[in-house]
Amino acid sequence: MPDQTGSMLLHRYYRNVHHALTNAKLRGLLLLIACSAIVVLTYASWTFHLFGEKQPVVADIQKRSVEELRQDFMPSDKWRQKDLQMHKSRKNTGNVKKVGVKRYKPTWESLDARPLPSWYDEAKFGIFLHWGVYSVPAYVSEWFWYYWKGPKPWSNVERFMQQNYPPGFSYAEFGPKFTAELFNPVQWANIFNASGAQYVVLTSKHHEGWTNWPSNYSWNWNAKDNGPHRDLVGELATAVRSHSHIHFGLYYSLFEWFHPLYLKDAASKYKSQEYVESVSWPQLHEIVNTYRPEVVWSDGSPGPVDYWKSKEFLAWLYNDSPVKDIVVTNDRWGTGAPCKHGGYYTCHDRYNPGSLQNHKWENCMTIDKHSWGYRRDAKLEDYMTIEELIENLASTVSCGGNLLMNVGPTHDGRIMPVFEERLRQMGQWLNVNGDAIYKTKPWTYQNDTVTTGVWYTSKKDTTGDNNVYAIVLKWPENGILSLGAPWPTEITNVSMLGFSGDISWSGSVSKQGLNVTFPKVSFKQLPSMWAWVLRLRSLRNGR
Repeated sequence: MPDQTGSMLLHRYYRNVHHALTNAKLRGLLLLIACSAIVVLTYASWTFHLFGEKQPVVADIQKRSVEELRQDFMPSDKWRQKDLQMHKSRKNTGNVKKVGVKRYKPTWESLDARPLPSWYDEAKFGIFLHWGVYSVPAYVSEWFWYYWKGPKPWSNVERFMQQNYPPGFSYAEFGPKFTAELFNPVQWANIFNASGAQYVVLTSKHHEGWTNWPSNYSWNWNAKDNGPHRDLVGELATAVRSHSHIHFGLYYSLFEWFHPLYLKDAASKYKSQEYVESVSWPQLHEIVNTYRPEVVWSDGSPGPVDYWKSKEFLAWLYNDSPVKDIVVTNDRWGTGAPCKHGGYYTCHDRYNPGSLQNHKWENCMTIDKHSWGYRRDAKLEDYMTIEELIENLASTVSCGGNLLMNVGPTHDGRIMPVFEERLRQMGQWLNVNGDAIYKTKPWTYQNDTVTTGVWYTSKKDTTGDNNVYAIVLKWPENGILSLGAPWPTEITNVSMLGFSGDISWSGSVSKQGLNVTFPKVSFKQLPSMWAWVLRLRSLRNGR
C-alpha cells in the first residue's frame, strides 16, 4: 500500500487531470504526465517499503514540477528496448511439443527420472562465487542486511553501522558502492583454469534481491543500472567459455528477504503468488534464455514447491529450454524438496555424509569457514588450509559426491590472494593426482578399514582393468602404510601418481590387507606437497 503522503499527491494528480481533460488540446499530454506520475509514485512507495527511504523520495517529487517529472520519466529508447526484450523473453517461455523426444511432466515422479548429464558426475570439482552488494560492507557474512534489519538484529552489526555510517544510512546506499572497477573476467577465468575446477557457479542473485545482470524485473537494483553499470554475469560467462574448458553455471535465490510482494505472499501463507509471477518465475527464464547456464543452482526457497512453480519450471528447463540436454539442477526448490527431489542433492550447506549415497550429491562448502561472501573481519585461521580442502575433496569424491568450493570476491572485483592461493594449490595437486578424482566412481570401500586418512576411488583404464586409487592424506611416519581394504593377487601392482620409481608392497594373497613401502626421496622429489595417491592394479576385490 502506498504511504499517506504518496496517496495525497496521487489524488492531487487525478484531480488535476480530471479538470484538464475538458481541454482537448491538453488531453493527450496530461494523460501521459499522469501515467508517468503514477509510475513515479508507485516506485517511491515500493522503495520506501523495501529500503526505508520514504521521506527523501517523496519530498523530492513534491519539490519538482510536473514538467520535470515528465522529462525524467518519459520512456526512453533504452527502456523501450527493455520492454521489447521482456516481451520476447515471455514469449520464449512457452512449451513446444517435439515429436520423438521424451517429454518430462511437471511431477516429481517424471522429473526425478531424468538422467543426470554425464559431464557433471565426471567433473567432481567446481568453484562457487558469492558476489553482490553484501561485498561492500563485507562484514560478518553475506547475510549482513538481514542481520541488520531482520526481525532479530545482531547487536554487533548494528554497532558496526552506527560507528561507520551516518544516521539514516540505508542498505540501498551500498548499491552504488558495489563498483567492480577491478573486475577482470579473463583473469578470473585463468584462475579457475589453474585450480583444476571443471565448473563454476556464480551468484546471479542472492537473498538481497540485487541481480548481477540487467534484469527487466529488478529496476535500478541490478549491476547494469546501478553500481558497476556492467553485465557481470554476461562478462564472466563470455570469459569462462572463451578462455577455459569450464562449464558455466548460475546460482539463483528464489526469495528476497524484504521484497514487499514476497512478504505479502508469505503473509497469505503462500496462497497468493504475486512475487513468483512478477519476479522469480520471469527472472529464472531470463537467466536461462540469456546466459544458457549448464548449472541452475536454486536456493532460498521457504515456501511450498507449488508456490514457487518449481516443477513447472523444471519441466520447461528439461523439455524446451536452450540448455535442456546439458543442464543440471540441485534440490532446493521449495519446502520438503531438499535431499528428496531435483537433480543432484545438496541437502544443506557443507553436506558431507562421509558414506556412500544412493543418489548423486554435492558438498557445497566455503574456504572461509564462517562466510560465503568476502568479509574484511576474517582472520587467517578462519580460512581452510590446502590440507583441509584436499581432505574435503577426497572424502566427498570417495562417497560419490562433487565438491563445490566457494570464494568471495571483493566489492571492486578482486579475488583476494588467500583465495587465489588456495585455488592454485588445489590445481597443483590435481595436476599430479587428478586421475584419482576426475571421472572416477566410488569403490567397494570409501575409506580404509585399518588406517585413518585414506580415501578410495576407482576407474577403469584403457584395457578395461579397474584401478583403485588410495588417497593418503598423511605420509606414514615409519615409511610403511598398512591398508586393510585391498585384497592383493600375485600380479598386483602398486604405483604412486607423479612418481616414476618403484613402489614395493607385502601381503598375503589369501586375505585382505597389504603393507606399502613409501619411497625414501628428498623433498624436491616428492610428487606432491600435501597428499599422495597410490594406484592399485589387479586386486582381487578391485572390481
